[in-house]
Amino acid sequence: MESGKNLRLGVIGCGRMTMGAHLQAFAKLENCTVTAVCDVDIEAAKKAQAECGAAFVTDDYKEMLPYIDAAFVVLPHKYHYPCGSFFLENGKHVLMEKPLANTEEECQGLIGLAEKNNLKLMVAYPVPYWRGVVKLKEELDSGKYGKIIQMSIWTEQYTEQDGSVNRLGGGQLFSHGCHYIDILLRFLGQPVSGFHMGTNTGTPWMEKEGTSNVVIKFANGAMGYHFGTWGARGSSHVYDFQVHTEHGFFEYKHYDSILTFIHNMGPDVGTGKYPRDITWNFNDKSKQTQYELNHFIDCVLNDKQPLTDPRSALESNRLIWKLYEAEEKGTIADLTDIRAKTEYLEVLR
Repeated sequence: MESGKNLRLGVIGCGRMTMGAHLQAFAKLENCTVTAVCDVDIEAAKKAQAECGAAFVTDDYKEMLPYIDAAFVVLPHKYHYPCGSFFLENGKHVLMEKPLANTEEECQGLIGLAEKNNLKLMVAYPVPYWRGVVKLKEELDSGKYGKIIQMSIWTEQYTEQDGSVNRLGGGQLFSHGCHYIDILLRFLGQPVSGFHMGTNTGTPWMEKEGTSNVVIKFANGAMGYHFGTWGARGSSHVYDFQVHTEHGFFEYKHYDSILTFIHNMGPDVGTGKYPRDITWNFNDKSKQTQYELNHFIDCVLNDKQPLTDPRSALESNRLIWKLYEAEEKGTIADLTDIRAKTEYLEVLR
């Protein structure tokens, strides 16, 4: 599409994610209008239509083609490939809810179709676009705080749903932890080794783990840790990012929308070389999904490469699959070969 045009966006899936996380963002879109909505539950689709003002509503996404330029796929993971491939085959750009797809072959198929047809394919990972995470990365990338020693991410929720592997593609780590594996890769670089331990104690609706612990060592010497659970009955962390560096400590509490830097230990305390503490308050306690959506719109209208591109999403998936495989064997996972290669499989039929 030419720069300056208004993008017509179709939304496929009007369940919890759309109504709870994305609906508030639709009113904040730039150069874009939600023109069509779809759900197999037509009443759910009509409710979303009433909320966002879409002109067209349907229970069959194949009917949306004349009304949209791009599709936002917000469906259970097992439907990502068939739905995404339909739109890519028919000339529509695709914003795909995470994870990209449930298998290597499906991911490669979607990537191949997007490349072949010169279309944008982006994964809807919102976390890299959150204002506090953007600022955290800017500060760490500046180098003034020294090297990263450890990055730890906690996500604690109560999420009861159909926890079958057929639907989710894995457990809590694959379905939700993929957000934070993506962040660890963006912040810390090349992974070397790691392990995962999970349990479904407290989350009996899950076929695989509902609570997950991941430890990763990176080539630069940094360590990464992620704890995620769908079985929380209480939490002080909720969504909490902590980074130890050679010269201080960062903490980003997402639900407070506050980033802090603390320097109160070590030989430089009291020298004035590093401030004792700094606070950045972003005053945004929304879901902040408008940032990822506006990035996608900008990439389509101005022919830019998405930050959360499908290759990086496939790398996160590969890392998780390797962790799962090693967990089953009781070994440490070799993570040195997760980078998404440039050759793509033929599109699945």
